[in-house]
Amino acid sequence: MTGARGRFTLPFWVDVQLGLGLFVVALGLRLYVASTLAGEPVWDGHYYDFGARHIASGFGYADEVMRDGRPVWHPWCHYPVGYSGFLAAFYMLFGTGHAVAHFANALVGALLAVVTYLLAREALSPRRAMVAGGLVAFHPGLVLYGALLMTEPLSALLVLGAFYVALRVARGFGGKPGRPLAGIAGGALVMGLAALVRPQALLCAPFLVLALPRAAAGQALRESWRQRALGLAVACGVALVPVLPWTARNCHVMDGCALVSTNAGWNLAIGSFPRATGRFETLRSDDGCREVTGQVQQDRCWLDYGIANIKSAPGRWLALIPAKLAFTFDHESFAVEYLREARPAAWPEERRVAVRGMLTGVHRISVAASALGFVALALRGDRRARRMQTALLGALAVAAYAAFSAGTPTFWPIVLVACVLPWLPLPGRPHQHPALLMSVSLIATTALAHAIFFGEDRYHMVATPVLCLLAAAALRAPGGRLGDLERNALVEERSADEQQGDERERPPVEQPAPLDS
Repeated sequence: MTGARGRFTLPFWVDVQLGLGLFVVALGLRLYVASTLAGEPVWDGHYYDFGARHIASGFGYADEVMRDGRPVWHPWCHYPVGYSGFLAAFYMLFGTGHAVAHFANALVGALLAVVTYLLAREALSPRRAMVAGGLVAFHPGLVLYGALLMTEPLSALLVLGAFYVALRVARGFGGKPGRPLAGIAGGALVMGLAALVRPQALLCAPFLVLALPRAAAGQALRESWRQRALGLAVACGVALVPVLPWTARNCHVMDGCALVSTNAGWNLAIGSFPRATGRFETLRSDDGCREVTGQVQQDRCWLDYGIANIKSAPGRWLALIPAKLAFTFDHESFAVEYLREARPAAWPEERRVAVRGMLTGVHRISVAASALGFVALALRGDRRARRMQTALLGALAVAAYAAFSAGTPTFWPIVLVACVLPWLPLPGRPHQHPALLMSVSLIATTALAHAIFFGEDRYHMVATPVLCLLAAAALRAPGGRLGDLERNALVEERSADEQQGDERERPPVEQPAPLDS
């Protein structure tokens, strides 16, 4: 059923039961996988665990360097501090065993399913929202991540949580009027925490302005833009509030200032230097930056080196973008390789190949379905709209077939289509709720960041919950139902029209205007 203002509503206790059910199922799956498959933290997970243990032990975010034959703790910020700080809180409360870290990760994965459900409830029917949450709860790649010490689920949880906070506060509680600017500010604070885990999250902050209601009819264009500009300033400014104290710490204890971490220069060099392939490659001293003394200095050296390579051969750097996006979005294998590196005996080749193939298959289906989140299933109504939807469905079907059947399956173009479709004013499209538009920004900014730097399949995991959400939104009715913000805006429009004595001509009720042919 729907509420008085057009939002799909359920009794509060039903919402609580559904959310709790998702949480319990998702938590149980992740704890089971962690207990049976997890091993020692490897690759980046080793450093996240390393930093968390140092924080929990009272040494701060530091690495160990040798001076005069003795280990000395030295301030560190090569990796973003957020995930290590999150783990450190659990280590301080429950001890530093790996089971504690895996419990923390399982908790994050379970909450991610619930937050995806809640965000979907802002835009979709309860049934579709439950499908979105269920897809996240049961997604095999996200379930396997419960056994990894990696940042992607926590980053996704905080970004989607920021979107939900902004929309929920903007909509209001208990029949009370919403406070859009307060919602934007609250969401921006959560987004700032997300930036401490994954700095690219700051790119999503401007999209919080979508929590503002549409301009009402009769509202001056200047006033509307003033509200949008104010909302944008609040979103971007408040998002920096959780970040700047850490920046101040870096300026004080490091050899220079760093906003969050010192790996941006490294990543740009990896994505642009002469040996670049589009994916991770190890930088060596003979590539450049031989004589550096501090982390910030080294990162700035690699940044200058990367920029110099782009300037000297821009065509080559641009030509690498398809490979970077392919490495990011075309397959899914990182979780298997991480677990195999930690426990080789548990992953014989046959099992490794089979699970990699299953993860990749599920991911590719999610990508193909996500593009349908902004395509309506038009069975009746405006003929022009039906033609457009038929053409879109046909084009996406051809693209999906080509992606699946190619010698080297290629799915990243479908990801880009899913990022562009919601912004096109196509006739008969489904309702573009701000919850969906905000979510798409996470996919789009992920694609942008890794087109600039380099790609690996682990990086798409932060956007996997959004792929699930868009898949649940696929093939809705044209127009769809209005969310609270849009319905309120239309009510305001109607009131403004009545106050201004709007006497525009309308077809008589008994003689409705014919549909466009």
